Amino acid sequence: MPEYRLGEMEMRFAEIIWENEPLASGELVKLCEKKLSWKKSTTYTILHRLCDRELFLNEGGIVTSLVSKEDFFAGQSEKYVQETFGSLPKFLAAFTRSKKLSDKEIEEIKRIIEENRGEGGDEK
Repeated sequence: MPEYRLGEMEMRFAEIIWENEPLASGELVKLCEKKLSWKKSTTYTILHRLCDRELFLNEGGIVTSLVSKEDFFAGQSEKYVQETFGSLPKFLAAFTRSKKLSDKEIEEIKRIIEENRGEGGDEK
């Protein structure tokens, strides 16, 4: 997945698209005017920028995402953990240093690990 860094206003813009897609570009302009107080030219400038970065697609006047909100935030989370802690186990160790996990949280984490275990167990 390509790296995506969004500023605060780009993030608010992306949220509008994710919440309403697919949507006509004219409808996007109206939503951005209402929610962000943007002019039409600002909306199209930011849309063009994020389309160039392959986050969204504006085809035939219909705006859709190329990257789902869930995939976007998964990538952001992975990047944060790697840059800040170096690994997921180090992140979990830091996270649980002052907050103990409940039995329910532990079971949920175990379930997630099992669902995402790579063949051979050594991947990633």
